[in-house]
Amino acid sequence: MHSRVLIACLALLLIPLCARAATIADSKPNVVIIFIDDMGYADIGPFGAKDYATPNLDRMAAEGRIFTDFHSATGVCSASRAALLTGCYPERVSILGALFPHDKHGLHPDELTIAELCKQQGYATAVFGKWHLGHLEPHLPLQHGFDEYLGLPYSNDMWPHPDVPGDPKSRGRKKMPPLPLIEDNGILNADVTAEDQAQLTTMYTERAVSFIERNKSKPFFLYVPHTMVHVPLFVSEKFAGKSGTGLYGDVVMELDWSVGQILEALKRTGVDDNTLVVFTSDNGPWLNYGNYAGSAGPLREGKGTMFEGGYREPCVMRWPNAIPAGTSCDELATTMDLLPTIGKMIGSKLSDSRVIDGKDISDLMVGKMGSVSPHAAFYCYYDRELQAVRDRRWKLHFPHKYRSLNGKPPGRDGHAVRYEQLEIGMELFDLKNDVGETTNVADQYPNVVARLTQHAEHARQTLGDKLTKCEGTEVRPHGSLAQPE
Repeated sequence: MHSRVLIACLALLLIPLCARAATIADSKPNVVIIFIDDMGYADIGPFGAKDYATPNLDRMAAEGRIFTDFHSATGVCSASRAALLTGCYPERVSILGALFPHDKHGLHPDELTIAELCKQQGYATAVFGKWHLGHLEPHLPLQHGFDEYLGLPYSNDMWPHPDVPGDPKSRGRKKMPPLPLIEDNGILNADVTAEDQAQLTTMYTERAVSFIERNKSKPFFLYVPHTMVHVPLFVSEKFAGKSGTGLYGDVVMELDWSVGQILEALKRTGVDDNTLVVFTSDNGPWLNYGNYAGSAGPLREGKGTMFEGGYREPCVMRWPNAIPAGTSCDELATTMDLLPTIGKMIGSKLSDSRVIDGKDISDLMVGKMGSVSPHAAFYCYYDRELQAVRDRRWKLHFPHKYRSLNGKPPGRDGHAVRYEQLEIGMELFDLKNDVGETTNVADQYPNVVARLTQHAEHARQTLGDKLTKCEGTEVRPHGSLAQPE
């Protein structure tokens, strides 16, 4: 008798999990990805921010699931965006670093994006925000599966403005062409001003809400890659001074407002329960800007490095029909995983002949009992350099140079200070017990070093490595204006 009661109780406990699994298998949910620029790991309430309020993201976390070991593919703009949309390491698709207005290349037309995956299933698709995967028409979003586009083609500091003291990359930017605002394939505003930039978050949000309202009766994919919190920082009048902690806090509060507007639109149109919303960032904080940059919290370094502070991102996922509320996941996952996971959710089949690097993380999303990261290894590339390899617990750095403030005060009020160039040797860190990468334990765990080194050799052979002068046998070309026959 007791055994029957126990079995019945267990069955009742499993009903919600089974229901969530069935939802993923049987429905075609809407998908919204909100992608922030340069946000630090500790910049929102669910990840420790206390100096300003983020009530909508707090609500999103309370009604969804936070991922505490979630990563962009690398620590810089264009490369991380290519990885998100294609499910591939940037080295595989040959989109590296940050594209500038003089660059003539972009994402290759043969690469499958999340938008194109969704179009296979009849989804409406749109992107409102920073694209940064090629600003010439052959590389713009409408050529990569999106029905609608409004936004800046690259970073908002790539416009004519004075040199920033201490920032060598700012030299010559006053000679750049005017910053355009693009709608679909045409230029809506040929010369974006500071006053225009202050309205970008509001503009993107209003377009996102309109898109949801116009497509409530059919499945949709909405991608909102915000321009903020990339410097230079701008905020609308409705949030100027609201945080009481300075401009950065104001900007984050306006982004939180944007999340709230999107969530309200989903509820108002009756599609809230069957919509997956993902909130995350492209890379970590631009630390040498000081009070105009975010915080990596306990993580080491920031943007432009492959220490955890450079590419471990805050991530919140919400989907009332499938994701358990008020939960967290500490398993390794990445932005590259979104493409195959969404493909599974909506019933699209990926090509068997075209390698992607992302993995299906739907079990992690729904909190399936006993589920672990599908990644045996994650390759920490920065601009063709394989700087580290990590798994669910361990991270092995290879000798490389990296930028660091090295303890000196950062800049203030939009002015950067110059980074120092430091060097790390072969060092192993136990991320489960030392997330700040402070203590090298390579001598204590030679077997772990050997195993991760073996993974690294595979990466070098297939994706290449500038540090060891390996070319890579599986590297695909980026898109150019004249594609080969």
